[in-house]
Amino acid sequence: MKIIDKYLIKQFLQTVVFGIISFTMIFVVINMVENIGNFLDQSVPFPIILHYYLVFSPEIIKLMTPVAVLFAALFTVGKAANLSELTAIKAGGVSLYRFMVPFLITAFAISLFSIYFSGYVVPMANETKEKIEVKYLDSGYNYLGSNIFFQDSKTRIVSISYFDNSRNQAIKVSIEEFSKDDPTNIISRIDAQNMTYDTVAHIWTAHNGIQRTLTSDNQNASFFTTLQLNYLNFKPEDLSSKQQKPENMNLSELNKLIDSQKRAGNDPTSTLIEFYSRISFPMASIIVVFFGLPISANKRRGGLAVQVGVNILVTFIYLVFMQISLAFGKNGALSPLLTAWSANLIFLAAALINLPRVPQ
Repeated sequence: MKIIDKYLIKQFLQTVVFGIISFTMIFVVINMVENIGNFLDQSVPFPIILHYYLVFSPEIIKLMTPVAVLFAALFTVGKAANLSELTAIKAGGVSLYRFMVPFLITAFAISLFSIYFSGYVVPMANETKEKIEVKYLDSGYNYLGSNIFFQDSKTRIVSISYFDNSRNQAIKVSIEEFSKDDPTNIISRIDAQNMTYDTVAHIWTAHNGIQRTLTSDNQNASFFTTLQLNYLNFKPEDLSSKQQKPENMNLSELNKLIDSQKRAGNDPTSTLIEFYSRISFPMASIIVVFFGLPISANKRRGGLAVQVGVNILVTFIYLVFMQISLAFGKNGALSPLLTAWSANLIFLAAALINLPRVPQ
């Protein structure tokens, strides 16, 4: 590695770290201003507040890393251009392509680390943050907003809208039984408003629902006020691992959830988008460097102020493309894989088109 490569990587990494710390501190301060009243009203101890913002930070770091990388690339190259360092480097026979190599290698390494960070560290931190909110900020019971689906036996699928831990009560429950000979043939279904668990008898009881029995010729339906279900295999504590939000799951858990949803015949689109986004969003770091570096490689009127303006504009455009693709993906217009990667592909295509036009 040449001395100039070491110099550029050092300047680049220092600015990346500075950018991540600065952006994270801004979001932490804003959140603290908004929530300090709640912390004081609930008499939350200072160590807990400190712990809360410690686990609050990884999500912000994940979101801000591509922005900080782009900012660092534009700032470092813009500074080199304004100080005529880039001119001297080019005069020494170094092409723009060769000049970009240390930035791209460093950005690729950051992207790989970000995949692990986003896939495993951030979900763990988010889950801890929510537990603190539930315990100390009076957030109520753990309502999930997304259904819990799981296979209770080889022929039984259970669906629960949400589970109230404090009362051992499952809300809006569906239990489907399938034929042992034909797993695609449903033979019975129970739909209940709620279902409670008797911790003494270890039995689930369904309330206010309908039980259907289906045959090849017809179906029979009967309403019930209470119905004991002593054949169910799961317990309330088993639901703790099943009721995690996708954003609080690591990559391995998301993969298992996707398989479970497919086996249950449920649409895994939103979970697939979350899974692919955990990989595509960290890779945005190298994409934005590839896109933004040639733009900043030429000395422009306005100096570093222009570079900061370009950074904000590019970030805004990227986020707009990301939100548009997510909207199309959740509506089924795009595949989950294309939804997660469309913004990166568009920026990569723009970079490949623009790169040959930049003076070498």
